[in-house]
Amino acid sequence: MTSWLTPAEVNTVTGYLDLAGVLICGLLGGVVARAEGLDLFGYLAVGTVSGLGGGIIRDTLLQHGTPVALTDPAYLPTAFIGALLAFLAVLGEEQWGRMFAWLDAAVLGFWAIAGAQKTLAAGLGWLPAVLLGTITAVGGGAVRDLLLRRVPAVLGGNGLYATVAVLVSALYILCARLGVPTVGIVCGVLGAVLLRLVANRRGWALPGGLPLEPSEAVRRVRSKGRRPFHRSNDEEPPDDRRG
Repeated sequence: MTSWLTPAEVNTVTGYLDLAGVLICGLLGGVVARAEGLDLFGYLAVGTVSGLGGGIIRDTLLQHGTPVALTDPAYLPTAFIGALLAFLAVLGEEQWGRMFAWLDAAVLGFWAIAGAQKTLAAGLGWLPAVLLGTITAVGGGAVRDLLLRRVPAVLGGNGLYATVAVLVSALYILCARLGVPTVGIVCGVLGAVLLRLVANRRGWALPGGLPLEPSEAVRRVRSKGRRPFHRSNDEEPPDDRRG
């Protein structure tokens, strides 16, 4: 099977996916701002952080010049447009929730593929490509949640999130190594949407940690450490003058 796209065309397509992710995450950031009751500036700030955060972290780690979000004049206006769409649109809570789920699933695929491809194009190996593909996909949302003093969704309690980004990044890298990056792009985006939506519907999530219960030995050590010093009658007090 031959590739449908040349390497230059692959970079172009993944660049458009990156920009589409900026628009969608700007919109999703605006939806979160609406839920928090923020004003217009809050919409723009949260939308911009949500739309550009992951890509800026990725480009900073790659150290291949200034992050593209600061050099390409399309990125910042695209994030603003997404936030303004959320500010101006009149939709019910149920409609927003349904749209949020679909767009959030799609942007995971867009950004995981864009981040992995940019890492491969920089000459790095498959493992850094998986890492930066995942960071690109989840970084903006994590920074947005921290800005709003919320536990980032990527840390758990939100179905399969970073897991989807890892799988999509790995799938795209495998297809790129086999010479069929077009298949990786199509299957990665479709797979991200399908897996994320099914995980949300069925409540799939990674297991949490076991509760920490100190053993009896640890309790004894702690109790000894808190035990006050008692001096017997036959014991001489310590001489502080001794050198």
